[in-house]
Amino acid sequence: MTEYDDTAGRAVLQTLRSYGITTVFGIPGTHNLELYRPLASLGIRAVTTRHEQGAGYAADGWAQQTGLPGVVITTSGPGLQNAMSAVGTAYCESRPMIVLSPGPATGDEFADRGTLHETKDATAMAGAVALWSRRAASAAEAVQAVHDAFELFRTGRPRPVHIEIPLDVLEAPADVPQAEREARAMPQATGGDAALIAHAASLAATADRPVIIAGGGATGAGAEITTLAERLGAPVLTTLNGKGTVDEHHPLSLGSNLRLPSARAAAEASDLLIVVGSKLGEAELWAPALHPHGDVIRVDVAEAQLQKNLTAAVAIRGDAAAVVGRLVAALPHDVRPAPDLAEVRARIAAEIAEALPDTAALGARVVDALPDDAIVAGDSSQIVYMAVANQLQAAVPHTLLYTPTYATLGYGLPAAIGARIADPSRPVVTVIGDGALMFCVNELITAIEQRLDLTVVCVENGGYAEIKQNEVDRGIHPIGVDLVQPDWPALASAFGATGRAVDATGDVEGTVQAAISAGGVQLVHIRQEETHHE
Repeated sequence: MTEYDDTAGRAVLQTLRSYGITTVFGIPGTHNLELYRPLASLGIRAVTTRHEQGAGYAADGWAQQTGLPGVVITTSGPGLQNAMSAVGTAYCESRPMIVLSPGPATGDEFADRGTLHETKDATAMAGAVALWSRRAASAAEAVQAVHDAFELFRTGRPRPVHIEIPLDVLEAPADVPQAEREARAMPQATGGDAALIAHAASLAATADRPVIIAGGGATGAGAEITTLAERLGAPVLTTLNGKGTVDEHHPLSLGSNLRLPSARAAAEASDLLIVVGSKLGEAELWAPALHPHGDVIRVDVAEAQLQKNLTAAVAIRGDAAAVVGRLVAALPHDVRPAPDLAEVRARIAAEIAEALPDTAALGARVVDALPDDAIVAGDSSQIVYMAVANQLQAAVPHTLLYTPTYATLGYGLPAAIGARIADPSRPVVTVIGDGALMFCVNELITAIEQRLDLTVVCVENGGYAEIKQNEVDRGIHPIGVDLVQPDWPALASAFGATGRAVDATGDVEGTVQAAISAGGVQLVHIRQEETHHE
């Protein structure tokens, strides 16, 4: 026995393990070693990324496949600061994440002595980005913070939290009974107010042209929303965060195309719009707001979301699956015929193809090369948000990993790493532009080190093509947007991956398929010729 056998660090990690956490992402540092010491004995895999931002994005990818919060361990000061972009992403996209970091010892707060990694107020910094940030005064408080985080994730809007543990607390024996470290039973999902559900059912039963919109808060209610759509004969649109809530091959699905004018027009023409788990934000709409002609029903777990950006005639607070299930039960049992959606689908397809024709054509080739069960991690790159995100048909949620609101660069590769670790049964591909890949290319070595099968499709359009066009549109001579490119296949080979160059458009599908089949870490470089659209 040593003094380190049962520290606060172990108590916190043991509590996380009891909730099912099997993997953590981060970088060991001088001050966080007592968070790393118990990992092996608890059966928790430690994934060392090459930057804490990558740790956060990898944790996000892992979380989306497991349904559990991604856990990030940083050291104090710069390590925590480096993770803030990922925390901001999780906040904007409503993703569950727990960030653990050490902090100055009790009594050393704001000392300003020039100690290693000293930060003015790390808890306040993280709290300005995360949903909440707590500095635990004891091991018991740190453990309680973990329990509180899981209750939040299971009963409210999931968003990132930060737990700071002072060094003296982290390294001291933990006076926390074993029973207090066990996962706690969570409250039953809230099924919504009965009178409001009855009102919603009466509107739905008499609507002639209902439409359903499913957002990121609806991904756990796919079966219920599908049944509701079939009962009402209602087309289903999703945001990108809600993509795959209803199988996009379903005859009633109009896909994750809410950002496109024809899709928005279909929603606005409805005489009843049922919105589940979405704030209908401008970034998801690519428009300031929806203007539906009929009544609106909204369902959301968060009270603050129920009237945000669109006024609802009926606003029901509760778990999406529970509320929609009760709504279905309150409807007549007859099933309405499905409407003919061929015309609106054709208009949507035309809008995708016409926005950036070369990008859309290339995106279609990439999508055609992917296995049906592939997980695709996208980045804030034109090849993704102008093509692949709309062209990919997802059968289940979290098939596309993406950040439509925070729209950060450097997300795709580390998110793919986390997803592959979480679910090694499905092929994982990241589709990413050259500018975005330069934000996270260091994580190629993480994928190598973790012995992952992962394919990176890097589409090079010469730099920051959209920003270049923005400059031109404002009468600015292009500046800072045409980027020098490395030899991408050679760079991949230097990391220990396999680099492949696509020399002709017709080779795209075959090269991507060969890379996926070969296994290991693969990089497929596709040089996209610049067009007047870019």
